[in-house]
Amino acid sequence: MAKLQDGSGIVIPSAEDIGKFRQNLLSWYQQHGRHFPWRNKSATNYQRILAEILLQRTQAETVASFFPGFVKRFPSWKKLAEATEEELQECFKPIGLWRRRAASLNRLANEMAMRRGRFPREREKLEVLPGVGQYIANAVLMFCHGESQPLLDANMARVLERYFGPRKLVDIRYDPYLQSVAREVVTGDSARLVNWAVLDLAALVCEQKTPRCSVCPVVERCRFAREQGSLAREEPGGSLQD
Repeated sequence: MAKLQDGSGIVIPSAEDIGKFRQNLLSWYQQHGRHFPWRNKSATNYQRILAEILLQRTQAETVASFFPGFVKRFPSWKKLAEATEEELQECFKPIGLWRRRAASLNRLANEMAMRRGRFPREREKLEVLPGVGQYIANAVLMFCHGESQPLLDANMARVLERYFGPRKLVDIRYDPYLQSVAREVVTGDSARLVNWAVLDLAALVCEQKTPRCSVCPVVERCRFAREQGSLAREEPGGSLQD
């Protein structure tokens, strides 16, 4: 792949390579993207940020079955702040990690209620809020403030590393190469859709143990597929359900 230097001096894939990846990915997403309550056009910023918090260390399908009832009971940061930590623990028991979730969300909800539901725009101020690290800060900047930010977790990292090349550092939060590639991939007007598309590709096709390269929409230029000898595509008529 052709390379270029970004502003920080990190060598990243060319705009052409990233553009091709994004184009093929979005075309696939239109047909195969998953549907969740927080992705609906009617979803509020509160619902989208809440979903991202709950999705950490929990499968999307599990959160999706729990989410509508929880949002109906607590439709805003203000209503969530009125709940006790014990109430929240009971609510979260069906999806696990209930003590941790209850404590973290209780603190954040109280902070957001005082802020009247408005998140700050500056990353430095976001990341000192209760339970808000780099990932949730990125989600806030994208959903609430319209910035092109990556929802970079282990699943997105797996897709990007397999396609473009591996990172150097163990912790994805501090790896300059992976952070730069992720930002470039989601840059533009479709940041939200690109993020969701990458995460869906990771869940449905580019699985950790058994990647389905034969039905991958970006396999032709994928470094991992080339190294694994997986470039042969599925016969016509193949689908994700086969």
